[in-house]
Amino acid sequence: MEFQHESLAEGKWFTLSIAEQLGNIGSEVSRAIRARGNHQRFWGAVSRALELFHLTIDDPRWRGRRRLREILRARELFCAAALQSTEYKTTLEDLDRYFYYFALVARTGQGK
Repeated sequence: MEFQHESLAEGKWFTLSIAEQLGNIGSEVSRAIRARGNHQRFWGAVSRALELFHLTIDDPRWRGRRRLREILRARELFCAAALQSTEYKTTLEDLDRYFYYFALVARTGQGK
């Protein structure tokens, strides 16, 4: 698999706290929202977010924990929102608000 976030895929991702990981995913969600009018930029942001979800899910620290279920559900909601599905009635803006708090915790250093 070819990664867009090459240095993260090489192991750096697994040194980040959960708040940092989810905050970074949230950055891509925000980019997808801002790029909605531009097909290539929108799907690029969606692809990068999914790559970060994949790396987070592969993080051995979250295996067998409630946290993994939350990450998997967030990915499911993100995919549905990116495809404009109404199945969950969740929008990218809803997810942006959800991820914002992880970024805030990561920035203040409380998520370590």
